[in-house]
Amino acid sequence: MDEASTKNRILLAAGPIFAEKGFEATTVREICEQASVNVASVNYYFGDKNLLYLETVKEARRRRAEQFPFELDDNFDAPEHQLRRFVWTILNRLVAMQTAPWEVQLLMREVMKPTEACRTLIEEYFRPFFNLLLQIVTQIADDDVPEHRIRQIGYSIIGQILFYRYSAEMVQLTIDADEFKRNYDIENLADHITEFSLAGISLETKNTQSN
Repeated sequence: MDEASTKNRILLAAGPIFAEKGFEATTVREICEQASVNVASVNYYFGDKNLLYLETVKEARRRRAEQFPFELDDNFDAPEHQLRRFVWTILNRLVAMQTAPWEVQLLMREVMKPTEACRTLIEEYFRPFFNLLLQIVTQIADDDVPEHRIRQIGYSIIGQILFYRYSAEMVQLTIDADEFKRNYDIENLADHITEFSLAGISLETKNTQSN
């Protein structure tokens, strides 16, 4: 077995375990047993458990981004359409209304209970991606809308998306099954969040102009 495949086996074994149990409760031994490798393999390929965890989180982010890519193209789409694509992309990367894959579970664990890996995620992934959202919102809003309000709008959009990640079970319990099936799939949620956000941006623009 070559080094690349062994390293990948360890990552793919570590991902679901870290996602389910978290960093502290996971042991190197159980990861190695799952990957069918020697315990010393973690130190050899990654250095230690901390660095293995960091690489596992990066792998989770990479796999979701690869499955649902997003690039800002000012020359191709109107900003309103870009906003809808952004929302749709994040919904697909992070929201699973049924069973979430381990990549989603691990990334959301980092959001809720950050470790040192979260700092890397923020700098390499969340901040650049959030800045893309702010670029889109800035194109839609009036030029006089202050920067801090643009950021607040951005956080509000992300908050709407994350609600359906963390409250999926509650949503299903508060409405009947037919309504849930008709109106709460990814496409419908992307439409609703986009339309609601555009209305909020429009109201913010009007308030800015009136002041």
